[in-house]
Amino acid sequence: MADVAPFPAPDQSSAQRAAPTSTSADGAGPLAGATAQLRPDVQGRPRDPRLDFYRGIAMFIILCAHIPGNRWTSWIPARFGFSDATEIFVFCSGMASAIAFGGSFQRHGWWLGTARVAYRCWQVFWAHIGLFFFVAMSMAALDLYGGFEKSYIGSLNLRPFFNDPAEQIVGIFTLTYVPNYFDILPMYLVVLALMPAIMGAQKLSLWAVAGLSLALWLLANPYVVGLGPEGLSLPAEPWSDREWFFNPFGWQLLFFTGFAFMAGWLPKPPVSRGLALLAAAFLILSMPFGSWKVFSWLNSAAPDLGATIRPAWGITGEWREKTDFGLLRYLHFLSLAYLAWLLAGENGENLVARGGSLAARFWAQILTLITKVGQQSLAVFVFSMALARFIGAALDQTERGILVTALANITGFTLIIGCAFAAGWFKSQPWRRKR
Repeated sequence: MADVAPFPAPDQSSAQRAAPTSTSADGAGPLAGATAQLRPDVQGRPRDPRLDFYRGIAMFIILCAHIPGNRWTSWIPARFGFSDATEIFVFCSGMASAIAFGGSFQRHGWWLGTARVAYRCWQVFWAHIGLFFFVAMSMAALDLYGGFEKSYIGSLNLRPFFNDPAEQIVGIFTLTYVPNYFDILPMYLVVLALMPAIMGAQKLSLWAVAGLSLALWLLANPYVVGLGPEGLSLPAEPWSDREWFFNPFGWQLLFFTGFAFMAGWLPKPPVSRGLALLAAAFLILSMPFGSWKVFSWLNSAAPDLGATIRPAWGITGEWREKTDFGLLRYLHFLSLAYLAWLLAGENGENLVARGGSLAARFWAQILTLITKVGQQSLAVFVFSMALARFIGAALDQTERGILVTALANITGFTLIIGCAFAAGWFKSQPWRRKR
């Protein structure tokens, strides 16, 4: 691990990039240099366009993936490899956390840094609670007043909550009852709660950080060292042994990888044609093993080759598992992220529209919309999870044709863009401005 900031602000000078990052008497470590350079409200420098752009892309994909019976989900990244939009969201959240919270630890000390993380956890917790009760109420309203033959309460497996609300409401608030549809925010909350431990380990050394993160991941994935399939996890419901669909002890590895890159604990990778070809080859060759869709195509075109590959589905099961964040998912995402990083260009220069042509202006508008969605990811995510259920209910009243499905998805995209702009407007607190 090196103390090199991989994502310097676009207007950094070489002297700023070379600023020392060793631990000093005031407790500032390698993160201090990175956050001081990147945080826009410290020195007024622009946000890194890559972070918001790719996080915005993830938000659009997540909306598509959560609309029930959506034809477009056949073409999201999850259908072509091991990793999907969840990895983009978690990795980018780790990067954003290095900017948002890392500087608090370095400037104000461990206790105030922990207090700020606790406040964010508090916000995420209530976002989760509010999302659950709004969606549960909405599904109940559809069942009571919609006149539909389908049970929308049953479609989300919320019968246990409505049948025994006294016990399950305790489970909702203690996170011991986490229905599958509501599992991303609890995972994110627990991973955030691990940040004080990581920052405490950073005071010892970056190797202590790496050791702690890897140890937690191995506890969630003990098969890697031959200790069996059952690892550290959290219970998702009191009446069965089902665990959280997203195990935070596994997924924290990806979160803190993004954190480490943005903090400068990990150096930026070299720009290498050979490395790019290796990453692309891994993505292509892993498709039949990570995607049932691609395997089906291959099996139809070459049954003998398909028969040879089929056993790998059982062999690689734990290594590509989503719940505990299997190693193949990690390698797949890092390969994809490297290529995306190359495509974005130095400091994201390829994500900045240039020129006055009609195509350039159109691309500028697209960039603005996607980036805005990425900047307001928590508000957009919560809104999209509720929105997806209503879009799915609307599609249930149709034959889900190509044009109708396209209209439904585009409407959803438009609404989450509107949500992002509204959230940004409210956060700007315009009522405080002087006339």
